[in-house]
Amino acid sequence: MIAEIHTITLAGIHAQTIQIQVQIAPGIASFNIVGLPDSAVKESRDRIRGAFHALGIALPAKRITVSLSPADIHKEGNHFDLPIAIGLLKVLKIVPHDHIPQSLFLGELGLDGSIRGIVGALPAAIHAKTKQFENLFLPQANGNEASWVEGVAVYPCNHLKELMHHLQNKIRLTTAQTPEVSAPTSPENQLDFSDVRGQEFAKRAAEIAAAGGHNMLMCGTPGSGKSMIAKRMVGIMPSLSSQEILDISMIHSIAGLLPDHGIIHQKPFREPHHTASAVALCGGGLKAKPGEMSLAHGGVLFLDELPEFPRQVLETLRQPLETGEITVSRANHHVTYPANFQFIAAMNPSPCGYLGHPSIPCTSTPKQIQNYRNKLSGPLLDRIDLHVDVAPVSIEDMQLPPAKENSATIKKRVDQAYALQTQRYKQASISKNSQLYGALLDQYCPLSADCITLMQKASEKYAMSARGYHRILRVARTIADLAGAQNIAKPHISEALMYRYIPYKPL
Repeated sequence: MIAEIHTITLAGIHAQTIQIQVQIAPGIASFNIVGLPDSAVKESRDRIRGAFHALGIALPAKRITVSLSPADIHKEGNHFDLPIAIGLLKVLKIVPHDHIPQSLFLGELGLDGSIRGIVGALPAAIHAKTKQFENLFLPQANGNEASWVEGVAVYPCNHLKELMHHLQNKIRLTTAQTPEVSAPTSPENQLDFSDVRGQEFAKRAAEIAAAGGHNMLMCGTPGSGKSMIAKRMVGIMPSLSSQEILDISMIHSIAGLLPDHGIIHQKPFREPHHTASAVALCGGGLKAKPGEMSLAHGGVLFLDELPEFPRQVLETLRQPLETGEITVSRANHHVTYPANFQFIAAMNPSPCGYLGHPSIPCTSTPKQIQNYRNKLSGPLLDRIDLHVDVAPVSIEDMQLPPAKENSATIKKRVDQAYALQTQRYKQASISKNSQLYGALLDQYCPLSADCITLMQKASEKYAMSARGYHRILRVARTIADLAGAQNIAKPHISEALMYRYIPYKPL
């Protein structure tokens, strides 16, 4: 007799159905798993034996074969324990066959029969709905995240014995209910722009960046407020759409970083240290897990002390900044993760940090300053829309009363500008100005004769690239949206040019 059970395997944020066939046949006592299993799947034999022993179930002294199909796909993860165990119970006729073909099973077994948490439960639930599976059985620890998917009966389980009795119709497991989400309490959401004294120019640039989804680099002396502004960006950015919530939550589900309520409603803010490796930023490792760029999808990736990052690490940003996704290629994996993040960075003007400070002298030599700036390549800097000089904060600025505008006030203007973009691009495949490209730029960013003349002069003076020209148009479009203007005017172009990257000349 052969028993069939279904589970999934993950390829990035996407799941694929895996059919598990279990056979018990006469022969030398053995327990073999075939179909390209990894070490974790092979070790499930011992965990299942331990769990069955805890339940008082003895495996027969026969040849047990478990086949994972399709056989040419590499299977990995700890969630194969539960479906293999259910297949064995089915072939041993301990549980009936009813309803099992329409179900997906995921879970790791403890030696005492407990069912332990896994990663990727949310993509599995979405896959179950897409492939019209009626039931999803998984660990209690993953019930909240899977419950957000409607149209699938999600059964969280604590112990194999509970699930066995449910399948025997002795008891009925309770389906998971969508949990209530309390008010966000993360540190980023408690920070407010009213805390920033002075720095009106930098705050204006942050508002433009948030409204249009533009990348921004802030350059200033230590203590000028660069990190303060960056950490408050999430509070003024447009709220997440339903699709963005789903995409972000799936990435964090695979990484095992979902909160207790099972889904992420706030834009992520990732701040890796400058000692982070290329694998940590891009993703990879043994199982090609998502990196910081993917974990920042839909939110902010903040790199402080940008030139302190190794140059080969920074160059990995170039493709995701253009395409909004990152491909992780390894010997056994070729996975593409979403990486449509907003890049915010900060740096000092010189190695000592005090070049241009009104009172503290700079101790760096011209050669040291040039080498420091050369750590950032021109192509990378050309992909950043807003370059902002952040002036030092004086004691007089610190004694000023709190700013009248808080994050909520700024967010209202950002939301209004973003609503204009959403309405404008509803027929296109984009949603914000930073995504404008090709013919869409010509369609939505027409320039008057005065604007064209100004752009030509700027191009001649600053040796502007084609990419730089397009990025100025995108920023100008956002400035016009913040002003409520239908067309881009000369003042909008002029302000956009203030934030443009100008290549450094040798000192």
